[in-house]
Amino acid sequence: MAGSDDPRLGEIESRLHRDDPRFARALGAGRPCRPREYRNTRAWLLLAGALAVLGTGFALAHGLLIAAGLVLAGMAGELFDPQRDARRHRTSPPRS
Repeated sequence: MAGSDDPRLGEIESRLHRDDPRFARALGAGRPCRPREYRNTRAWLLLAGALAVLGTGFALAHGLLIAAGLVLAGMAGELFDPQRDARRHRTSPPRS
């Protein structure tokens, strides 16, 4: 019974190494880091920049800065989604 799990475990391990090699190396060393989909440093930086642009737009009463801040905040919100890569690579159904 234990032998039947080995091929599946090997497949999971190879997929993990392919998808996120940094996480796989850290997991093998016994000090796992966060998986790639939960590393949000760029998203937080973009959100901070968006709020700065939005605040500046409000302070100067400048519509273009307000719009740019809202667009940047939307982009940052998209970066926080852990499943964004899975949706991007999903194949569309065939058209008839």
